[in-house]
Amino acid sequence: MVMKTSECPVCGSHAVRDINPNTGKEDAVRRCTGGLICEAQAVERLKHFVSRQALDIDGLGAKQVEAFFADALIREPADIFTLEARDKQSLTPLRNREGYGETSVRNLFAGINARREPDLARFIFALGIRHVGETTARLLAQTYGTFAALHDVAGRAGAGDTAARDELLAIDGIGSTVVEAIAEFFAEEHNTAAIDRLLQQVTPAEAAAVATDSPVSGKTVVFTGKLA
Repeated sequence: MVMKTSECPVCGSHAVRDINPNTGKEDAVRRCTGGLICEAQAVERLKHFVSRQALDIDGLGAKQVEAFFADALIREPADIFTLEARDKQSLTPLRNREGYGETSVRNLFAGINARREPDLARFIFALGIRHVGETTARLLAQTYGTFAALHDVAGRAGAGDTAARDELLAIDGIGSTVVEAIAEFFAEEHNTAAIDRLLQQVTPAEAAAVATDSPVSGKTVVFTGKLA
């Protein structure tokens, strides 16, 4: 549970104090909810976005993210996918940077373009939603199949739709803390605007549906003895 108390002095997003579920009291420290656009968090979130467990973009690691952010080449995830087009118009192209050349720049853009249709679970995880790890991202991908479907229910949950929150909570393996985090993330207009810009550049792949009518669905099956 969270209570909106102020605004982040860096990006203007809601700053909240979490309520400790054990004590019912507010935390002393406020937390910015503008994850994708807050400059105070941006570098680490961009590193997470391109990390191996997330979009895993070849040639774009932590050092490159730091350097590109410092030079205002990349400020949010969508900027990664517009970098090549902007570089073609730049008076100081990447190939002129120290440590770069025609081949390394070409490989970087190839690595970026190879992630324009990312796996849905990886894409969800890459967004850096609080409490949404790899396992939860896979659950959401398998449940909704497309990012549009997840975006719809998460957006409604963020707008205070109780039915949407209950729908998320009904997913086996997802609890109230995760639902609150998803709702909070999509309630922040800065986040949804950044996602909209990102979706103009990438198209997350549909996830394969998980069978729910199988007699062994949701069960662990153990085989013993010898198998031919």
